[in-house]
Amino acid sequence: MNGRWRLWPGTPYPLGATWDGNGVNFALFSAHAEKVELCLFDRHGQREVERLVLPEYTDEVWHGYLPDARPGLLYGYRVYGPHDPLRGHRFNHHKLLIDPYARAIHGQMRWSDAHLGYRANSPREDLSFDRRDSARGTPKSRVVDTAFTWGHDKPPARPWSQTVIYEMHVRGFTMRHPAVPPQLRGTFLGLAQPAVIDHLVKLGVTAVELLPVHAIIDERHLVEQGLRNYWGYNPIAFFAADSRYYTTSPHGDFKAMVQRLHDAGIEVFLDVVYNHTAEGNHLGPTICFRGIDNASYYRLVPGNERHYENYSGCGNTLNLRHPRVLQLVMDSLRYWVEEMHVDGFRFDLAASLARERAGFDGGSGFLDAVRQDPVLSRVKLIAEPWDLGGDGYRLGGFPPGWSEWNGRYRDTLRRFWRGDGGLIGDLASRLTGSSDLFAWGGRRPWASVNFVTAHDGFTLRDLVSYERKHNEANHEDNRDGTDANFGWNCGAEGPSADPGIGRLRARQVRNFLASLLLSQGVPMLLAGDEMGRTQLGNNNAYCQDNELGWIDWLQVDSQLLNYTRSLIRLRREHPIFRRARFFKGGPLPGADLKDITWITPEGREMTHQDWMLPYARSLSFILGGDGGEFSVRSGQVETDDTFLVMLNAHHDTIDHVLPRAGAGRAWKLLIDTAAVDRVVDGCLVECGEKYPLHAHSMAVLVARTGDA
Repeated sequence: MNGRWRLWPGTPYPLGATWDGNGVNFALFSAHAEKVELCLFDRHGQREVERLVLPEYTDEVWHGYLPDARPGLLYGYRVYGPHDPLRGHRFNHHKLLIDPYARAIHGQMRWSDAHLGYRANSPREDLSFDRRDSARGTPKSRVVDTAFTWGHDKPPARPWSQTVIYEMHVRGFTMRHPAVPPQLRGTFLGLAQPAVIDHLVKLGVTAVELLPVHAIIDERHLVEQGLRNYWGYNPIAFFAADSRYYTTSPHGDFKAMVQRLHDAGIEVFLDVVYNHTAEGNHLGPTICFRGIDNASYYRLVPGNERHYENYSGCGNTLNLRHPRVLQLVMDSLRYWVEEMHVDGFRFDLAASLARERAGFDGGSGFLDAVRQDPVLSRVKLIAEPWDLGGDGYRLGGFPPGWSEWNGRYRDTLRRFWRGDGGLIGDLASRLTGSSDLFAWGGRRPWASVNFVTAHDGFTLRDLVSYERKHNEANHEDNRDGTDANFGWNCGAEGPSADPGIGRLRARQVRNFLASLLLSQGVPMLLAGDEMGRTQLGNNNAYCQDNELGWIDWLQVDSQLLNYTRSLIRLRREHPIFRRARFFKGGPLPGADLKDITWITPEGREMTHQDWMLPYARSLSFILGGDGGEFSVRSGQVETDDTFLVMLNAHHDTIDHVLPRAGAGRAWKLLIDTAAVDRVVDGCLVECGEKYPLHAHSMAVLVARTGDA
């Protein structure tokens, strides 16, 4: 250590390592530390070349300024303080710590017992103190220059009512894409390639929702088995992109991707994990927050501060009740919007973020902070509205301004199409935007993010091919992953050469896609479902960074792809499928029909008794487009066509008497999932005729005049 670095007092704001064009300011929050050392490393991150004690402590922030430092400098912290796990303090200056505000992370975690703050297998275990140095195997924080020429980049600012979300994994989407250069596969720049964006544009989606891209730590047990945390739900740095996704610059590559997607009219949402960190429970490693200020950053069990409150299922829960931890999350979110031009977020286990001392609180500090924030309140916010706490299922409980993953939509649609009875009332609510959950506080149908499949669970092809999970490749004896799949294998578990089973499975896939894309609310499609992707029955492929978790672009079901494109186009062209207001079920001014009319197979309007039939496995309704809706954008009432939608999950054909379509009009067939593999341009069918709706099928018809 040569002592060549000049060190000035610096400032307590902003937190992190900030290059100002002349030097770098370092600022680190720790309320309980006694001393903080800034550790500087060589350009490879292998040799510690200098330790500097941060000279100032202001408002619980340790800070200093290096006038000779430049972007690219690798650094970490050693934090001194009490080691008293029973009181929640786990300081250990022998452990190198990552900066919570690091904009980039250098190197991978090289696991060893030196990362533990205690002596493993000692009689007192985590109450003991370990003096081994962890620096060699710990990733380093890196100073960055975030400058980027955005040009005329503008957010697409899609209205919620026009949004179609495509959930994808950056790496898995492009690793096997033949048009992506090999050196760019699996990266942000790979996702920015023209052929990839062309697929998204032709498909018709308006937003990509990227599985977590924040820097993560692969769990030790996975690394020791030759696996890794592929999905990325194990964060350690909330401002840094994980190094596996970029080739040269974590900022330049990400920004170039966003810029090109925006040019194509596609928004970028990030799946973000602020509910826990990669440090795990009391037996986990000391690599960041635990060693900086454990008692501030984490929710500890009251009266037993040795242990963590674990609402995430991952060993710990971030303590957003603390103002500095809340600031960390808010600063991170604003950074990704203002600096990286992200258009929205999906919050993993969002219920845990809104927990106060008494449990979930719709007026929690986090929710209130987001709601009043002039930046974050203007982007799209999606909650996964549950966590693992006993009172953690909060679907419909988030405040105005939020949309929510609708798990009831997923489960109801799955159960209905596998043939469960007694669901038509619940199904009607799910198809029409779940007003029973969201019609309060001025919330609109787009508060419901509808999905049938997501990264967590079966793919759509597997949903109709498997009833049981097959997760043996995860090396957890098939104990991981949910057993509540609500799937139906159509007669055989897994691949089948039976042509009848194959046809039924294809029909079921078409049923799910048509139901999803023609429901009120915001549809979310899982990447690859439009092409027939399979994970061979694995419903928890979180550690499968291989062919099982990647999309195979050489095995594309082109008929299914065209069918999905046609459904999205139908939704885009007809605002009646993406209404801005919930249905009222009443007559429309100047129109022949109600906004929605529920119809029996006999062609009459449903009664209360019809809704109560326990054996009912079919549902039909008319969407009256004549009355239209007031458009905020145009300032006018916009009318649309009238549609008849019929769903039959019975194992037999049901003859449906076609109801009245309106004066002088007949029904024209658009979709029959039993008859064709695409949206069709069918013949006119007169009202009063019987339409044979085949078993396990769905049909959509539009009202047309006789000469249409």
